[in-house]
Amino acid sequence: MSTGSHGGKRPGAGRKRKPLAQKMLEGKPGRHGFKVLETSDVPEMEGVSMPKPKTYMKQKQKNGKDTYALEVYRNTWEWLQERKCLSLVPEPVIEQYAMSVARWIQCEEALSEFGFLAKHPTTGNPIQSPFVSMLQAFMKQANSIWSQIYQVVVENCSVDITGSTPQDDAMERLLNARRGN
Repeated sequence: MSTGSHGGKRPGAGRKRKPLAQKMLEGKPGRHGFKVLETSDVPEMEGVSMPKPKTYMKQKQKNGKDTYALEVYRNTWEWLQERKCLSLVPEPVIEQYAMSVARWIQCEEALSEFGFLAKHPTTGNPIQSPFVSMLQAFMKQANSIWSQIYQVVVENCSVDITGSTPQDDAMERLLNARRGN
């Protein structure tokens, strides 16, 4: 007879945590209270320059165009730094997000250029373009990684996080790529 156990809690299941900034505004610290850091012993902090992006993020696409990966990486890094959450998100996660968005845009550009249909290699019949499924995979990956990044910021940022995000910028780039800009 089964005990009802099916591998544990699903990631992302359950009620979402309240943002730290909202808890502070409401004056409701929750069960564990706010963690107050003593600043008397802390040396003066300096800004950190962005690490050099990996070479694979700089490589040109097959069509000779630059990818958007560096721009997405830079925008995401700066956005996290402004919210003082940069140390909470590992650099490889930012790189993965930037590359996923860049590939997503690349697939959108290919769809705009070649269309939604392709020719089957052996029968010659029309089939769905392979760029459609690749686009969907990269879009899903980019959105999943962005959700992880954004959740870290929401849970740990003590300042207001409203306004433009790198995900909004990625959508704007995507729309411009569709128009051919």
